[in-house]
Amino acid sequence: MLIKNPRGWELPDSAATPESLFLNRRTLVKALAAGPMLASLPLGLEAALAADPPDPTAVLYPVKRNDKYKVDRDLTTEKAAGSWNNFYEFLAQAGDITDRAAKLPVRPWEVAITGMVEKPTKIAFDDLIKQMPLEERVYRHRCVEAWSMTVPWSGFPLKALVDFAKPLGSAKYVTMVTFLDKDIAPTQRQFFAGYPWPYTDGLTMEEATNELAFIATGVYGKPIAKQHGAPLRLAAPWKYGFKSVKSIVEFRFTDQRPTTFWETLAPREYGFWANVNPQVDHPRWSQADERLLGGNLRRATLLYNGYAEFVAPLYASMPQNRTLFM
Repeated sequence: MLIKNPRGWELPDSAATPESLFLNRRTLVKALAAGPMLASLPLGLEAALAADPPDPTAVLYPVKRNDKYKVDRDLTTEKAAGSWNNFYEFLAQAGDITDRAAKLPVRPWEVAITGMVEKPTKIAFDDLIKQMPLEERVYRHRCVEAWSMTVPWSGFPLKALVDFAKPLGSAKYVTMVTFLDKDIAPTQRQFFAGYPWPYTDGLTMEEATNELAFIATGVYGKPIAKQHGAPLRLAAPWKYGFKSVKSIVEFRFTDQRPTTFWETLAPREYGFWANVNPQVDHPRWSQADERLLGGNLRRATLLYNGYAEFVAPLYASMPQNRTLFM
């Protein structure tokens, strides 16, 4: 009979974590609460779990869909939308950033309300979301790079947050600011470290309180994935996607028009307004049509990404020149 003497580093099969338990992270976290099993975790796994605790807002989803905002195309699959993202902090191009973004700790997460408001404050995201009117909206999303997706965002109107902030009557703009953490975000510390981090963008108060402006906290009936901009991001579907600032840590109210991240870097290509218009090309490519994520189908781009009935009056008194659309 063959007798095998195990080496010191070998473990019996009974000591291995079952695959189903390992893949179900929430089940694993609950199991760890018992205590004794914690000491047998592989080096580093304990710290990884501790840095990303369970999401207490998960019970809020799915939320009821608001059918007012209908689209004329099929939903993009969750896989396609989740594996093709522009999140410049993690990768300096569109692509799959799932693994990189997974390193972003989203709890605890505080949101600062600053600037021209009645009372500047900070509030935990988990407390803020409890005070907001959650709903689901299916929106088209149009990237300036000429790809698009159709996504069921969950969240709340940006107007609800503006009302919560109580801005002064003299506030004319709201600036939104992304996190700054060079230990987590490789692009913030590498070749692009000299860029104007943290990422900022902004809207006029009229845009911010327009019914379409939306703060997304979920997607596909679940809390929003990190590669989409967890725990909260802007969804302004009539504008190019680079306006959709992600992982927001601050809403700053001001009477001065902000100079945004991309406007600082390339003002000829990425302006403050960034309203979608198929007749105004990017300096380096056409904006006449777009590629739908999940395949090679192309579709004609619509003025204001198809949302003119909601937002065109915002710009009726403004010169309809190139800068309004880039």
